[in-house]
Amino acid sequence: MGATMMAEVGISTHVRPRFFFQRELETMPREKLAALQLERLRATVTNAYNNVPMHRARLDAAGVSPEDLASLADLERLPFTNKADLRDHYPFGLFARPRSALARLHASSGTTGKPTVVGYTETDLDHWADLMARSLACGGARPGDLVHNAYGYGLFTGGLGAHYGAERLGATVVPMSGGSTERQIALILDFGARVLCATPSYALAMAEVAEQQGVDLTKSTLDIGMFGAEPWSDAMRREIEARLGLKAIDIYGLSEIMGPGVACECECQAGLHAWEDHFLFEVIDPESGRAVREGQVGELVITTLTKEALPMLRYRTRDITKVTTAPCDCGRTHLRILRITGRNDDMLIIRGVNVYPSQVEAVLIGLPNVAPHYQLIVERRGSLDHLTVEAEAQPGVDAAANDAIARQVAHHIKSLIGITADVLVKKPGEIPRSQGKAVRVRDLRPKD
Repeated sequence: MGATMMAEVGISTHVRPRFFFQRELETMPREKLAALQLERLRATVTNAYNNVPMHRARLDAAGVSPEDLASLADLERLPFTNKADLRDHYPFGLFARPRSALARLHASSGTTGKPTVVGYTETDLDHWADLMARSLACGGARPGDLVHNAYGYGLFTGGLGAHYGAERLGATVVPMSGGSTERQIALILDFGARVLCATPSYALAMAEVAEQQGVDLTKSTLDIGMFGAEPWSDAMRREIEARLGLKAIDIYGLSEIMGPGVACECECQAGLHAWEDHFLFEVIDPESGRAVREGQVGELVITTLTKEALPMLRYRTRDITKVTTAPCDCGRTHLRILRITGRNDDMLIIRGVNVYPSQVEAVLIGLPNVAPHYQLIVERRGSLDHLTVEAEAQPGVDAAANDAIARQVAHHIKSLIGITADVLVKKPGEIPRSQGKAVRVRDLRPKD
């Protein structure tokens, strides 16, 4: 079938025939999947109870023992865990294995206090590699592909997570890490990469640098982009796909649970398949802590089912989303996360209106003459919070037009989001570019 005919029948010209890294597990009937989850939940709670004093104390206080778990519905009886628990027990207090038994440690940057430290046994690393390979294949990568990995290596889980997953898949890895953008572009062209792994904001920065060099990446060998580590909008997806000429796939994870590869979009791009044989997923009302109905928006809560070193019970991710168990055309049976729209702790309340950075991003990317780079500045003016949106004009736009662009942006933010914001349009390149997770919000309010 030619490319034209494939496009006419709705088959992407970017992907190869359907492929499963672990077909039996990825297509497991949901009843069998639930039985496996219950068996593994009991083992996880036993591991946490026997080896982590904090979990034992909380389970005892809740009157729950591992033997009490008769069904998956009993998950609601378990106490929540949150990020503060990792910081309060820094560095190794939540580990279920002695430090000497661990194969690797990762940690967050700790920009808001103590870093969160996570540990892995050899078995944990083996599962992680499998799940990342499964995720890469789910998104369209194949054995034998060349994978250009621009996620940061080191304590950040992105780089090594993608690296070992791609190797487990049977791909060839270019371990580039972040930075040296001009060299990244040269190696993508010289080596013929098919898959790009990066944060979405850095992918756009790469596109920008390539365009400045006169390089058209839409004509390169890139076919698939595996983008994650920060919330991004569908508008940004369309921008990335147009400027890089690839299919932009959303991949999800967090270091406290494993790292990247907890969930990933398939080639249908209809939500991220969440790997339920290794994790239990709930969506709760952030205020009450009670479960919401399937399809309702709430906070994602994850319980690990196979982690040995760091079992997490009902971890509150602060990520806002909704899920569905409806069948997917790809044949995978695992529930789908219908895109992460933001985080509870990223949400701004500006004069009574809840605002997520991704909402502002969606407005900016849809407007002419506006580049997809921005920062939100929050200040206290008198007794009220005030928002300033710093945006960039597209290259080539006359600076005399900046005031008109600012008025247009402010109008759309007001009409589409419902808040009044000052808008400052800056010259191309003036908003700081990120080689990893983009810094979208600068909160200048005094700390109470």
